[in-house]
Parts: sequence; structure tokens; C-alpha cells
Amino acid sequence: MNAPRTARERARAELTKEILSAAKHQLGEVGPSALSLRAVARELGMASSAIYRYFPSRDELLTALILDGYNDIGSAAEGADDPAAEPGERWLAIWRAVREWSMSHRYEFALLFGTPVPGYAAPQETATAAGRMPLALARVLSDAKAAGKFRPPPGPSCDPSLVEPGMLDLMPGEDLVVDEVARGILAWNRLVGVISFELHGHLNNVTADDAGFFEYTARMEGTVAGVPFGDA
Repeated sequence: MNAPRTARERARAELTKEILSAAKHQLGEVGPSALSLRAVARELGMASSAIYRYFPSRDELLTALILDGYNDIGSAAEGADDPAAEPGERWLAIWRAVREWSMSHRYEFALLFGTPVPGYAAPQETATAAGRMPLALARVLSDAKAAGKFRPPPGPSCDPSLVEPGMLDLMPGEDLVVDEVARGILAWNRLVGVISFELHGHLNNVTADDAGFFEYTARMEGTVAGVPFGDA
């Protein structure tokens, strides 16, 4: 995307960033359900009417925050991946980067993966951004299969009717079959789930070392998905 060229475009882009930053602060203060355009405007010292020129409704502001969050966590996952590295190294690097981002952006994580906001439905335009992080994991599986390094252990087969057909067409290169895609979906769910448990304190008095347990989970889910680890 080209950078804004005129002074007006640059000023609008800068104020949009400030609005989003203030809205993220509001997420931490009151949560997404109570997010208010008026409160954001008040925090920035803007007239309430002025903010509506940038975001005509609360839902449009929520959508912008969701897009921002999905793209941020997707960039973290993609940026951690080195296609030249071994599959196990790539897998662990992505998991670690996603956890690091989530620990630093816990309220945005909750917006993306927590309780749905009553009355709000994310538009289809968020789907591409939402797919970036799980597709980074899927690329590791696809590349490992193409390189002859894919080692999925025996397990129950997944009924093809349980997976949307379009999921099989998302990956370029080596095709993943239904069972392989299903295991990738499980790993993605476990990644989000174990981070959510840690962030919300559900691992208290359950695990003695959250970071160490996260590493174990990453390796276990990678093994189930078919990722080989050199030290295994």
C-alpha cells in the first residue's frame, strides 16, 4: 500500500492511528463490549462529532481493531518463520512469536479470541487477516511434506465432512489431505487455547512453569501434526 501523499492524507492517517491507540487503551479499561466512540473522543480531546468522520459507528471501530490485531499477530508469526530452517525450528519459532505477541497485547488477544461482543458480527473482510497466523503454521506442514520430512503419527481419521472443502485449497505447493489439515486445525486451536489459559490464569496451580509447559505443548502438537524435531 502506498503511503499517504498529501498533508491532509498524512494528517488523517496519523489521527486514525491515535484513535486506534486510544481505543486499544479503552479495551483494557472497559473491554470490547463497552467500547465507546464518545469515550475514545474524550480521551483524545476531540469533539464527539469529529470522530464519526473517521469511524461512523462503534462496529466499524471494532472491525478496524480486529483487522489491526489479526495483522499484527500474523506479522509476528510470519516474521518468526525462516523457510530455510528445519521444520521443527520453524514450528517452535512461530509458536513462540505468537505467545510473545499475545503476552504483550493481552487485551487485543482477548478481542480476537475471547468472548464475542454482543450484537457485533465481524465482516468477511477480516477473514484474510485472521488466516495469516494459522497459514504460517500450515506452510511449515506443507513445506515439510514437500521436502519428505513430514512424519504424522498414526491416529484416527477425520471424516472429510468435518472440514470445509476450501481449507484444502488454501495452501500453495504440496497438497495436504483432510487428515493433515485437520491436525493443523487442532494445533492452531491448541496454540490459541494454551495462551488463553495462561493469560486468564487457568494454569495457576496446574502447571509449575507456564513457559516450559507452552514449549511442551508446541512440541506435542507439532509431533501430532507431523513436524519432526531434530532432538526427538
